[in-house]
Amino acid sequence: MSSSRNIYLKMKTLNEAREILFKQFPLARHLPGEIVPVPDAVGRVLAEPVSARLSSPNFHSAAMDGITVKAETTFGASETRPKELLIGKDAFYINTGHVIPETTNAVIMIEHVNILDENRVVIEAPAFPWQHVRKMGEDIVATELLFPQSHVITPYCIGALLSGGIFSVSVRKKPKVLMIPTGTELVDWQHADLDKLQPGQVIETNSSVLGNLTLSSGGFYERRDILQDDLEKIKETIQHAVDSDFSIILILGGSSAGSEDYAKRAISDLGEVLVHGVTIMPGKPVIIGKVNDKPVLGMPGYQVSAIIAFEQFVRPLICRMLGQPEDERPSIQVEPTRKIPSKLGVEEFLRVKLGTVGNRIVATPLPRGAGCITTITEADGIIRIPNHVEGLSDIEPVTAELMRPLSIVHNTIVIVGSHDNALDVLADQIKADHSYITLSSSHVGSMGGLMAIKRGVCHLAGSHLLDTEDGTYNISYIKKYLPDTKVKLINLVFRDQGLMVLPGNPKGIKGIDDLGRNDVSFINRQSGSGTRILLDYRLQQIGLNPPKITGYENEEFTHMLVAVAVLSGRVDTGLGIYAAARALNLDFIPVVTEQYDLVIPQEYFDSDKIQILLETINTREFKRRVNALGGYNTEKTGTLIEI
Repeated sequence: MSSSRNIYLKMKTLNEAREILFKQFPLARHLPGEIVPVPDAVGRVLAEPVSARLSSPNFHSAAMDGITVKAETTFGASETRPKELLIGKDAFYINTGHVIPETTNAVIMIEHVNILDENRVVIEAPAFPWQHVRKMGEDIVATELLFPQSHVITPYCIGALLSGGIFSVSVRKKPKVLMIPTGTELVDWQHADLDKLQPGQVIETNSSVLGNLTLSSGGFYERRDILQDDLEKIKETIQHAVDSDFSIILILGGSSAGSEDYAKRAISDLGEVLVHGVTIMPGKPVIIGKVNDKPVLGMPGYQVSAIIAFEQFVRPLICRMLGQPEDERPSIQVEPTRKIPSKLGVEEFLRVKLGTVGNRIVATPLPRGAGCITTITEADGIIRIPNHVEGLSDIEPVTAELMRPLSIVHNTIVIVGSHDNALDVLADQIKADHSYITLSSSHVGSMGGLMAIKRGVCHLAGSHLLDTEDGTYNISYIKKYLPDTKVKLINLVFRDQGLMVLPGNPKGIKGIDDLGRNDVSFINRQSGSGTRILLDYRLQQIGLNPPKITGYENEEFTHMLVAVAVLSGRVDTGLGIYAAARALNLDFIPVVTEQYDLVIPQEYFDSDKIQILLETINTREFKRRVNALGGYNTEKTGTLIEI
């Protein structure tokens, strides 16, 4: 089996791979034109220059309501020597936009005309030639160049084209991209039965994602039905596409080094593999090939890898075919909320959440998995860590490419700390009532939240730290770790914590004591989280040594991830909130009702964003939605707690 595996030989850097791609498929290879009606041309690229056929306006017209006159007949008029004009002889009434008579060359505003009767008017100031007149060709002169070739038509351009007598234009044909999804494990979403989805089966998404990225780049796409892992069928599909009118062929999946990854073999059998493997993360397995002088790319199977590979190779190729420069995202300086390690020799595209805290924009890293599509959907920006840099400091600013408008970043509430499902409700409720406000939460545990406040990188923290001495929550930790920071403590919810188990509780787990059993496996929360502190406290109470718990060292960062671990059968149980268990239809063994609070620095407490947040948690609708999750008590929600 090992002999059939691909091997990454001589991986290229991103710059090297792009240089090879663009050299093989140069800028001059523009697509031919096609004629489209002007109103349908928005977003299209002109294949030929466009010159006006008609002047605009194509006659002298009034720019004001009033009377039109020959300016010379008004000379000498003043307040002391007003001049009388005869309607129909010396002056003519006219409305804005109407043709002025050939015998006149000026318009006097109606407000400056004294009407004596239906035949006579008086003026007290002279007009000058072409006063308040839109002269013929003032905007557009027939034969003048309106737009050069390669110009992108905007909605504004439509007005200029139609005014200039242009009703159809020649635009470049959209590059046609073929998506070939491959993989025996793939299931078409249009035919997927979620109740019958088997372990190992994956809903095919990349063709839809990359297809729509193609549309947004100015191209057009088609998708073939999913191909099984069959080399000959893959080759046959590629050859057919190359022989037709497709500009780019993308093989989705099968580009890495597995024994059933056939993209490289298919391309090399039909043409030439130019690049196999690029030193970027995500996106390493990308293949760049050429078959019959057409680009054929093997795209990674993982979603984020495929997106990064598309944006670095396919989008710029489409732009070049259309004669357009690459789109560049705006960039800003940001400060990481913590140190970020990275691998030497690999350029990493790190997805981050952004928010304006004080006078700086802070960046919180999202999970780095290449298959985690939510790290793209939740990202506000991307930090590119060069391949010669071994990580980022938390004290040095870095550049981030914006994936959302800066206005959204400025209107983001940054909350760091313990995870709770009520935060999702809060984020949605704020958005419903105040659409310009975004709540961005990062889950690093309660202690991580307090440390984030100490470093000044968040607006508030979620915390449920139990003081094992007196049974209170959060206060003693705030005094110990934030002695010099003035904060307000607001209760968000009381919630039930307990052990989550599969329906029917197949292992018969009754409480914390059972975690020491040899036949019970456990998934823990990260060190510093309130749930971890609660667990360690209970273990100490009953005298159960953590090393005796199978899986104690294995950690997750949210209640929902613990619930998923139990649901998948990876472990038998995990400690978390009832709402997470209920969401995934797990059974729940109560352990404690605990207090979950919001720690808000005084300097942000009176800000508009935080006041909106506080108003929201006090609404009936928020409390109703939280209670509907199960396992919550909102009687003290919004209450200020004395520290």
